[in-house]
Formats: sequence, C-alpha cells, structure tokens
Amino acid sequence: MIQTTPTTDDVLAAASAIVSAFTATDGERYFSLFAPEATFVFHTEPERLDDRAAYEQKWQEWVASGWKVTSCESRAQHVQPMPGGAVFSHSVSTSVSTPDGPESYREQETIVFRAEANGLIAIHEHLSPQP
Repeated sequence: MIQTTPTTDDVLAAASAIVSAFTATDGERYFSLFAPEATFVFHTEPERLDDRAAYEQKWQEWVASGWKVTSCESRAQHVQPMPGGAVFSHSVSTSVSTPDGPESYREQETIVFRAEANGLIAIHEHLSPQP
C-alpha cells in the first residue's frame, strides 16, 4: 500500500470514473475501478457483498434481465483524503430501466479508496437511501 495522501482532485477524478462507467452500464470498466477484495453494502440487497466477484455476478444478472442505467448524477461531493487513501461521499440521483419499467432513486453513497502505485482503487462502497 502507498502511504501518500491523494489530492482532492485525484479522488474526485477516481470517483468520477466510477460514476461515468456506472452511468454507461459499462460493467467491464466499472469493475476495473474496484479491488477484487472490495466490499459493497447496498440498501437494496439483504446482505453485504463480500467481494467484487459477488457484485459482478449480481450486475450480470441485472443486465441479463434487461436492467440498464439511464442516468446518474453526483452532487454534494465531499472528499476526506488521508495517508494511503481517501473517503469520498456524495448524493446521487440514479434512473434505470428494468423489465418492470423505469425506476429512480435518490441515495447517499460513500466510496473508500486505497492509494496504489498506479492511482486510486475503490475498496468499499456503501449506498443508503436519501431521506
């Protein structure tokens, strides 16, 4: 692990890459931005997903059923850099198409990044409903 402290701009760029790949429903690019051991906590899932492979499997099931992201807007971004990584949080508005029709969500999300030699990689994502 790299113990340098990432800049706010580095964290914003890493988070933007995740949001961009998600918005494009580009699973390959999206998951390349997460470490294999990354964990995921989503209010829409009954249990924590303990690694990237578990989330990739869910994603593939969603896409195979006709699920697709149609828009995703990040706002109220907050960056907390620290030696070796950073915490990024924001409010996000997402719209998706599903086999049952369109759905929209307003959520709060936290992404924890780890600094590596080639940049930042996400190691945890937590998504909660926006009150």
